[in-house]
Amino acid sequence: MVRFLLRKIALLLPTLVGITICAFAFVRLLPGDPILAMAGEHGVSPERYAELREHFGYNLPIWQQYVNYVGDALHGNFGVSISSKRPVAEDFATLFPATMELTVFAMLFAAIVGVPAGMIAAIRRGSWADQSLMGTALVGYSMPIFWWGLLLIIFFSGYLGWTPVSGRIGLQYFFPRVTGFMTIDSLISGQKGAFGSAVSHLILPTIVLGTIPLAVIARQTRSAMLEVLGEDYVRTARAKGLSPLRVVGVHALRNAMIPVITTIGLQIGTLLAGAILTETIFSWPGIGKWMVDSIFKRDYVVVQSGLLIIALIVMAVNLLVDVLYALINPRIRQAG
Repeated sequence: MVRFLLRKIALLLPTLVGITICAFAFVRLLPGDPILAMAGEHGVSPERYAELREHFGYNLPIWQQYVNYVGDALHGNFGVSISSKRPVAEDFATLFPATMELTVFAMLFAAIVGVPAGMIAAIRRGSWADQSLMGTALVGYSMPIFWWGLLLIIFFSGYLGWTPVSGRIGLQYFFPRVTGFMTIDSLISGQKGAFGSAVSHLILPTIVLGTIPLAVIARQTRSAMLEVLGEDYVRTARAKGLSPLRVVGVHALRNAMIPVITTIGLQIGTLLAGAILTETIFSWPGIGKWMVDSIFKRDYVVVQSGLLIIALIVMAVNLLVDVLYALINPRIRQAG
């Protein structure tokens, strides 16, 4: 198992190098000057401009800027934001719980709905239920996030008035942020109505962010179940007179869940990427909105370091999925 883990880590190193190059190059391809963006409408004198370029290291050759960027990152120093004047790691740690909370709820929504939908479609293969569920999954997968989010806001928030439009909780609630998860902190606070407000603010962003992973999980579950249902041990279980619920729920689903679990883990990257649009639409104060705002402010330090931190999280999740997969199926360790 140790050799398997070391091989996987070694394969991630070239990917990590490529990510640092892409993140570093991306921000420098953005139009505009970060110093002028920081100065605002009042501008800055040529002397102050040169001083700030030297302070932030923008006067150095590109290759030297990249080497300094990688060296600082290896030491855990992700720089200081040009706009907020705070360390990037500090801002990230403050905002990440909001994104993590949204990601967790979106994944729970996708798994709780997607797995049963895929099972029903597999069991009723070729029926109207199968076609309806898979057709809906295809529509959900093809749905642009920004359009889907605005549509839900117009209908549920604007027309029906059932859900809030933006934010994480009502403005009337004030309590200490202990965990950063608004649902947990609202429960700890004991304020009447705070938890309900936090949940109501989560509903639409959760649905929007979880729609595409839901579709992927449903289709993967259907494919895995169809493959497993044709195996000899499933036919033997049926021949023994076991109930359909036991055959499907115990013998078939347990083996079909191996690729489904892998799919769920790999969807974490999709959720973090989709959170950028979702958080912007719903004014959700997480790392997605933080990154978008930093792009508009030409905050090079935040954008390149934020991309690197997000990539590291996605890579860590993918590595964890590979390890879990290898623990479930020992043959993977030998083949990997």
